Amino acid sequence: MRRVALIVAVLLWAGAAYAHKPSDSYLTLRADGVRLNAQWDIALRDLEQAIGLDTDSDGAITWGEVRAHREAIAAYALARLQVDGDGAACTGGAVDLRIARHTDGAYAALAFSYACPRAPRALAVRYGLFFEFDPQHRGLLRVDGSDGSDHELFTVDQPSRQVDLMATRSWASVVAFWRNGVWHIWGGYDHVLFLLALLLPAVLERRDGRWQPLGLRAAVAKTLKVVTAFTIAHSITLSLAAVGLVQVPARLVEAGIAASVVIAALNNAYPIFADGRWLVGFGFGLLHGFGFASVLADLGLPRGTLAVALVGFNLGVECGQLAIVAAFLPLAYVLRGTAFYRRGVFVGGSALIAAVAGIWFAERAFDFKLLPF
Repeated sequence: MRRVALIVAVLLWAGAAYAHKPSDSYLTLRADGVRLNAQWDIALRDLEQAIGLDTDSDGAITWGEVRAHREAIAAYALARLQVDGDGAACTGGAVDLRIARHTDGAYAALAFSYACPRAPRALAVRYGLFFEFDPQHRGLLRVDGSDGSDHELFTVDQPSRQVDLMATRSWASVVAFWRNGVWHIWGGYDHVLFLLALLLPAVLERRDGRWQPLGLRAAVAKTLKVVTAFTIAHSITLSLAAVGLVQVPARLVEAGIAASVVIAALNNAYPIFADGRWLVGFGFGLLHGFGFASVLADLGLPRGTLAVALVGFNLGVECGQLAIVAAFLPLAYVLRGTAFYRRGVFVGGSALIAAVAGIWFAERAFDFKLLPF
């Protein structure tokens, strides 16, 4: 009972926490003849790190401070974005600035336009925002053409994207959202560590108060049970949140996810659910689904593309998740009978996961940054 009470207390404490979502920006381009109308939402916290917005150093960025830095913001951002139409450079115009709200806080919303030499059939977009100091930053691109919308993702390894404005969108959009889902699970370290905390005991079973090696069939069955429970759970809440039926504040979700990683890892050392880890996977999977949904929510998707986005993104999450399982399980199975695995990987790995996730939780609870990821 004391352990259960401790878990409940941790979850209740998470309710007051603030979130630290990975750094993203949201760029929308709308083709209109020779013009491309653009809106670019960039997090104020990232701009503060890049160029400094908090003039009086009081820890709060006001609209007056943002407005005073309007020219610096525009110059910094536009210098890191290049758009070509059919191989010819498109030139940017005047910039309007306002504040936009996303699930993780305030953003500077830049509205501007590009003029292309002729109405483009294809765009080449090169993106370089914040990569110089944050290699985990992502740029999420949406291009609206006559045949619908295309979605692309910029990363430090893939800073350029090609978009065919004349292409049929349905299949291309599924692929784009699939790629986004894969990247989100691989780049979401809290999701990865939660999954690893559940997988560490998959090749072991608790007998006579000790962890003992499992056979291959039993280990695979145990893994499939946990992964399936996690998948079903996060698919449920991802879908409910994406269509707007259930909304949970992002600050609660991100803090709760960090707490879930801590609890899943500690459960390996002090097992409450030794034979019921699928229950842990399902219960906290519901919470992780809300975290996945925040990515789609911030994209501002039109209703007509929501089904495509859900299918593609969820498939990407599952493929990314299965890739992690496929890489981890064979190695864990081979090593399961060794002291290195039982003491070093299982016990030591669980402790390390709990420690890292505990720091994340503290960061989100007290709104500070300690770890670089």
